[in-house]
Amino acid sequence: MADIIPAPEALEPALALLEAGEVVAIPTETVYGLAGDATNGQAVARIFEAKGRPRFNPLIAHVADMAMAERIAIFDPLSRRLAEAFWPGPLTLVLPLRQEAGIHPLVSAGLDTIALRMPKGFGGELIRRLGRPLAAPSANSSGRISATTARAVADDLGARIKLVVDGGATPVGLESTIVKVEQGGLRLLRPGGIAATDIEAVAGVLLLRGAVGIQAPGMLASHYAPGAAMRLSVERIVKGEALLAFGPKRTAGWQDAVAVKNLSERGDLTEAAANLFSFMQALDRSGAAVIAVEPVPQDGLGEAINDRLARAAAPRDKPLVET
Repeated sequence: MADIIPAPEALEPALALLEAGEVVAIPTETVYGLAGDATNGQAVARIFEAKGRPRFNPLIAHVADMAMAERIAIFDPLSRRLAEAFWPGPLTLVLPLRQEAGIHPLVSAGLDTIALRMPKGFGGELIRRLGRPLAAPSANSSGRISATTARAVADDLGARIKLVVDGGATPVGLESTIVKVEQGGLRLLRPGGIAATDIEAVAGVLLLRGAVGIQAPGMLASHYAPGAAMRLSVERIVKGEALLAFGPKRTAGWQDAVAVKNLSERGDLTEAAANLFSFMQALDRSGAAVIAVEPVPQDGLGEAINDRLARAAAPRDKPLVET
């Protein structure tokens, strides 16, 4: 089983494993990531192996600073403005990949673009010390609920990795927002920890929606899924279901739920985002065959929350998505 080491004591052990081509689960501001040296093909392959991840699904390369980012990708004025506004933080930019970047092809899944993010805290310091970018998808089995605590990582992947760095519960609780910069415009590939409206305010242009195929992480139709089935925007609870609630008012029949978790009693979307994955995991452990979900507004971070819920509820036999 993986060792769980508090972040203040984990930097040197994590570095030693990364230098040896191993993978390490680390805290970020979004969710826990399963990190490996993005320039080392063996390390990247170990990420896929540990997650059971489809090879066509690209990974995000995490950088320590703009100098490292610009050695990997080509920035235009718009992408640079977004990086200056939101990095370090939960924004991933999909940019043209430099031929001399040194990123292993498994990271980009054969695409001529690369997804880049600059994390805060332990992840950023680890990359600075390593001196190379880290590929770091969410630290969970592929398609399952993302982990927001070290214990959740260990319960899922503990038999497949050597170290989980414990940085406490992640503050954002949702993966990063992914935006592709194309021909002077912006396309939203995955809603996430930064609201689309905040990005639009900095960019001065509206985000386009709709992308065909897998251009970035988190674009599978079925993703972030618990073992239980999911039923969304319910108007009534069926006896025996678990309930994922939102806000102060309950849906009809809620007293018959076998377990209840409220994303935010006061209807706060930031709080709801931070609680989403851990509450889904808790309800999945209740033994209910179905998790019923009360409606969540679409505005602000609600777009990202509803995106994750829709993917968690999607048929498990759909490998690709066109959005």
